[in-house]
Amino acid sequence: MTKFIFVTGGVASSLGKGLTASSLGRLLKSRGLRVTMCKLDPYINVDPGTMNPFEHGEVFVTDDGGETDLDIGHYERFIDESLTRDSNATTGSIYSSVIAKERRGDYLGKTVQVIPHITDEIKERILRQDDGNVDVVITEVGGTVGDIESLPFLEAIRQVRKEVGRGNVCYVHLTLVPHIGPGGELKTKPTQHSVTELRGRGIQPDVIVCRSDQPLLPDVKRKISMLCDVPIEGVVSALDARSIYAIPLALHEEGLDRYVCELIGFDPDQHPADLTAWRNLVDRAMSPTRKVTIGIIGKYVNLADAYMSVVEALRHAGIRHRADVEIHWVQAEEVGDVLTHDGLSLLDGMVIPGGFGSRGIEGKIAAAGYARRHDVPCLGLCLGLHTMLVEFARSVAGLDGAHSTEIDPDTSFPVIDLMSSQRDVTDKGGTMRLGAYKANLLPGSQVATLYGDTVVSERHRHRFEVNPRFRSRLEEAGLVCSGTSPDDTLVEFIELPGHPFWVATQAHPELKSRPDRPHPLFDGLVSAALSRAEGRAPHILDPDTVPAPGPHGDPDTVPAPGPHGDPGGTDG
Repeated sequence: MTKFIFVTGGVASSLGKGLTASSLGRLLKSRGLRVTMCKLDPYINVDPGTMNPFEHGEVFVTDDGGETDLDIGHYERFIDESLTRDSNATTGSIYSSVIAKERRGDYLGKTVQVIPHITDEIKERILRQDDGNVDVVITEVGGTVGDIESLPFLEAIRQVRKEVGRGNVCYVHLTLVPHIGPGGELKTKPTQHSVTELRGRGIQPDVIVCRSDQPLLPDVKRKISMLCDVPIEGVVSALDARSIYAIPLALHEEGLDRYVCELIGFDPDQHPADLTAWRNLVDRAMSPTRKVTIGIIGKYVNLADAYMSVVEALRHAGIRHRADVEIHWVQAEEVGDVLTHDGLSLLDGMVIPGGFGSRGIEGKIAAAGYARRHDVPCLGLCLGLHTMLVEFARSVAGLDGAHSTEIDPDTSFPVIDLMSSQRDVTDKGGTMRLGAYKANLLPGSQVATLYGDTVVSERHRHRFEVNPRFRSRLEEAGLVCSGTSPDDTLVEFIELPGHPFWVATQAHPELKSRPDRPHPLFDGLVSAALSRAEGRAPHILDPDTVPAPGPHGDPDTVPAPGPHGDPGGTDG
């Protein structure tokens, strides 16, 4: 029988429900259990695909083209499983489905209500995760207990217990235990109130995970245990960690996974935890012997969550090289001022990530040019490829004024453009490239060497492409189109021979990076950046040692979504 674990939060938002759920998933998987995860988000948007990154961080894309919450990225990185569009459900998607059923007459003329129709739809999304090939489904409920919009989700997870049986469900509640007052006392009252609110919705937590900046002393644990009616073994201290990848180990030391196994019917002694590899990973992350500075040239740099997967992919590569990767945030709109003061010279490498709209584009182009001229290792992602190619077209290929028609529809040299098959499509959602696409890599190219293969698959989120009309002109000027679609019509990767690392991809490879298996492109960038930092010749890793890869919006420019969630054709 599949077991269901529900993770809720109280007291305050952003306590780390996603990381707690992910860490528990990692621990259960280390015990040989098959784990999958999903997220229930109370906001009314159908999905985060059209949301400004300042609102909710990055949009994480799954292999099947789902535009999901960034917590899905945490899930994938921790449990090392590729999830799907069904792994994220929002209030908007739930209501859209129920309304569509009502319009079709599926409810046979009955009055459609929150209970049972909305809650039934939520339960269906949860139970759908049980495909017969998993032992445990972990579901995180977004928001905070007490929020009006969370009520239907709490009612639904309460009902799941009745449907699948009490012994097959575990409720984990994450709360804050603040350190207040001159006496330095940890206050349990917020946790008590949060649990009272949860119990008022018919849910008695089995485990309370307490976030704090100090360890919970035994007396504090006993107090929470007594007043919240949870066994003391179920009161878990979750201290702030130096690395998010140390969280599973900390929770394991608190006995969380053993206790949860006992609750849902798995003998922890028959399923011992093997955390050897994870401990080695955390050791490398916590004790770097080298340092490298990587600049992220972005337009949402005031919110690091907007580039969550990029940052984590850089950290993964840093772990592999036992290097402390220091992120230097560079506001794309201010690159001109940075260049005036030669600020980019402080970087050992840079990433030019994706984004929406025209704001900051010229700054990204200028940064790409600086990296090209000064041999600074540079990795372009999606829109980053566009800006790097535009810079090369203008400065090297002699195409003055070259641009993307997304930014300048009247440019004389539209080196980035819609494909002809897309021009007359009124349903712009149908022109969006979302999800995993294969690419053929040029044998002997830098990217092929890094991947150790000539056929790869990466996730996409964009609509504009490299214009094939200019491909030969760019290649004659020295650019190498080192990866293309299987039919050779779409450019997927570019690189510059003779440069330590000037590589870009139309895809978002950061989405497939793992802490114990860094993505080859990020691994190559960090390797080249370390060579620059340490004054050595650039080193391309032996392909036999490179692990294979695992199988946002300007508020003033993001238009209304198309029928399939296309944010109006802006580039991801």
